[in-house]
Amino acid sequence: MAQITDIQPKSSPRVRWSWYLYDFGNSAYAAVVLLAVFSAYFKQQVVGGARGSWLWGLSLGIAMLVVAIISPILGTIADYSGTKKRNLFFFTVMSCFFTAMLFFVQAGDIALGMIFFILAEIGYRSAQVFYNALLPDIASEDEMGHVSGNGWAVGSAGGIVCLLIVLPLIVFIGGTFVVRLSLVITALFFLLSTIPLFLWVKETKIKTPIPEGRNIFAFAFGRLWRTFREARNYKEFIKFLVSFLIFNDGILMTLDFAAILGAVLFGMNQQQLIIFMIIVQVTSVIGAYLSGKFADRYGTKTSLVISLILMIITILILVFLVKDLYGFFGVGALAGFALTGVQSVSRTMVAQMSPEEKSAEFYGLFAVAGRTSSSIGPTLFGLLAAQGALWYERQGMAVVEAEKAGQRVGLFSIVAFLAVGLSVLLFVRDVSYEKRHKQLT
Repeated sequence: MAQITDIQPKSSPRVRWSWYLYDFGNSAYAAVVLLAVFSAYFKQQVVGGARGSWLWGLSLGIAMLVVAIISPILGTIADYSGTKKRNLFFFTVMSCFFTAMLFFVQAGDIALGMIFFILAEIGYRSAQVFYNALLPDIASEDEMGHVSGNGWAVGSAGGIVCLLIVLPLIVFIGGTFVVRLSLVITALFFLLSTIPLFLWVKETKIKTPIPEGRNIFAFAFGRLWRTFREARNYKEFIKFLVSFLIFNDGILMTLDFAAILGAVLFGMNQQQLIIFMIIVQVTSVIGAYLSGKFADRYGTKTSLVISLILMIITILILVFLVKDLYGFFGVGALAGFALTGVQSVSRTMVAQMSPEEKSAEFYGLFAVAGRTSSSIGPTLFGLLAAQGALWYERQGMAVVEAEKAGQRVGLFSIVAFLAVGLSVLLFVRDVSYEKRHKQLT
């Protein structure tokens, strides 16, 4: 049997760390805005009651739908014109600006809060298309598993650092002013962390002249249509996209409603929510690193299947066994370990299944699958939780207990998305494992 020789890394440590540090910054946005601070603040303070869950889910759904529409077109343009970094810069600045603008959202400012959050979320999600598409520029196929895993691990650490910055302010000063100020701090943290990437990461794609008589947008639509038609030649990629379209909803629903679940089910205050999210981020670092290593050794599909099974077990434990705050902290730690494995390995599978010259374009299709479904999942969870609470109230249950019961109804939708997505994934051939097996024989 032939031995695998050492492969020269595709990029320098400085370039890779610059790429990692972008994740370090944008994970701060996820940790503070989506997970620990703004989601609960919007639901409890800006809106209040079960309606807050519904409007939070609706806001997420609108943002995801917009990204689903624009990301494949932007990905096509970036692939052809070599503008991944330019697009990444625009959407990053957009996200940071509107994150800072959330400072002005106070109790009762529902429309303002929804608009600023939707715009910040569109910037955040759109930027990820171009950030992910830079992976083939810095890592060879044999390195992608652990490089992607390292990115998630460093990113999770960024979430921890930002939460540790805002936690003392909330604990020792408190008040809604400090909660809103933490959003400005997060925007600055995110923006500063992106600087190394824009300085040192280079695109390998050379700009290609636009065919005479055609503008870039018309050409983008035409090329995208060809990509959809050519996708029939990438059957494993299409099967994976279908599975991802389904199970990713379960992952994002878990992330987007984690703080709301903690506040409603266990009465967690802002300090407890931040500590909870720090724990989740710590285990996320471990999960991202180990899943990347495991994917490189045993195949990306195997790693992804294990992470999804662990996520399903985690949600079922929350539904049937967790009765107190300590149990919720334990479930959060387990979920953090599993969910970053799902996200990191999914990103790696796209890179392995798509041709390098169309990386941003395929990541655009990847975004369509994720964002189209994700415009449904959070909206559905919010609707189920709100309607469930109303149904239980009509049965004579107290308002507080009815809202708790409604949230548990929503949790079953997460299990359904994860289980169905996993079922489809089992039919996807593990391309990475097959390639590695050929190298060994």
